Amino acid sequence: MMLNQILSEKGISKYRLAKLTGIPQTTILDLCSGKSRIEKCNVITVYKIAKALGTTVEQLIMDAAVSQERRLSFSVFKSSVCHRVKDKGDIDFLIDVLESDEIEKLYEKKWYPESLYLLAMVDYLSRENHIPLCEKYDQLRTCRLSETLYPSGIVLKSASEKDNSYLAESLQKAIPEFLRHNIVENEVRDVC
Repeated sequence: MMLNQILSEKGISKYRLAKLTGIPQTTILDLCSGKSRIEKCNVITVYKIAKALGTTVEQLIMDAAVSQERRLSFSVFKSSVCHRVKDKGDIDFLIDVLESDEIEKLYEKKWYPESLYLLAMVDYLSRENHIPLCEKYDQLRTCRLSETLYPSGIVLKSASEKDNSYLAESLQKAIPEFLRHNIVENEVRDVC
């Protein structure tokens, strides 16, 4: 969702956003017009905007990238999804994802890790909340990534300490819905 659209939905003017955040109005105008890109702003600026709009830094950056059809790192995507779950709650998140058909849209772009991660999250939350699986994605549930995707923190720790036991331990603790697609995910609730 573009910044203009968020402002419109929340009934906040560009001038008011500038006042709420302490960010110069010219910066806000440049972001809204597309002259400047939010993902190029410093983190403090993005944080202030996210806080004023009741969203997360990750969501603002991801929304900007998606609206411009640019792909973010998989780690940023995962973080954004986890924050969306935390912010919306399980049921509202499920409704939003299923109504928007985001899983299929990502798959059609050939963004397979993102599509399968989102499907795994939907399946995991459905199981956790005792909700039947959406049958629309039964065919995608058979898809697996060709290589195992580990959390970047685990990969870095394993590489820096030259110890593959971290990868093996992470794989052993993986949530089944994610592992089905060859994605190692251990914790989707502990986000800050």
